[in-house]
Amino acid sequence: MTSEFIIHANELNFEYEVISFSMNTPVVVDFWAEWCQPCKTLGPILERAIQEAGNSIRLAKVNIDQNPNLAIQYGVRSIPTVKAFVQGAVVAEFVGMQPPDRVRAFLDQLTPPSPIDLAVEKASNLLTLGNWAEAEGIFRDALTNKPNSSSSILGLCKSLLAQGKASEALELLREFPASREFSHAQALLPLAECMRNSMQKPVPEGDENDAAFRNALRLISKGNLEAAMDGIIGILRRNKHYQNGKAHQIALAIIELLGEGNPLTSQYRRELASALF
Repeated sequence: MTSEFIIHANELNFEYEVISFSMNTPVVVDFWAEWCQPCKTLGPILERAIQEAGNSIRLAKVNIDQNPNLAIQYGVRSIPTVKAFVQGAVVAEFVGMQPPDRVRAFLDQLTPPSPIDLAVEKASNLLTLGNWAEAEGIFRDALTNKPNSSSSILGLCKSLLAQGKASEALELLREFPASREFSHAQALLPLAECMRNSMQKPVPEGDENDAAFRNALRLISKGNLEAAMDGIIGILRRNKHYQNGKAHQIALAIIELLGEGNPLTSQYRRELASALF
């Protein structure tokens, strides 16, 4: 795969395609070879991460067998070796195979956050604090400027669900783009469906668990996640298979809404495991 932001560099064009280009845009150089199996695994990971970065970073692939002088010049002793160039100089590097998350983290350090990124970070913190309406407004503004931002779409869905706006959240979650946030969106989907269904078709009176389940959905729609989670945990302690696992799915969705930054998240994970196992 080649494009303006994923290229093959060599000894003749390296100065222009990497050094000069890095004066305005960070360039990541992947030193590799055909015989290197880890290189063949790392290459596609780098390419996907560069695409996800939205053309904010260039990837230059250098075959060391065809360009030995570049390998010598930049001290490449084993492959794969990846070096990041900014303003003509190497500013970061790693050697060997790395998982996708570490590759993304490596790329993230190369570009300063944009005003939109800073706004999304602020909105994400507001979610942790339970300031759902304020977070919703910021996420909507961010999506006006960057419509395909999966992190902003996910944040908006969380803020909507915690305010009882399940129908809009459900539409967004069903059309959620393929991205690193996709699995998080999938965790919220059962909650959005249950909340929307409970609004459209009130569930008839049933047993204690049915009443507790309806109440938990009502509490979530008011942003009271702690009380909702306590109710769901109670259901699971009485019937861990309630509604064919629906209560378990809602518990996971509440944990997703709480987020990793919430001190209650680890506590509820332990309580959930205790209720199920």
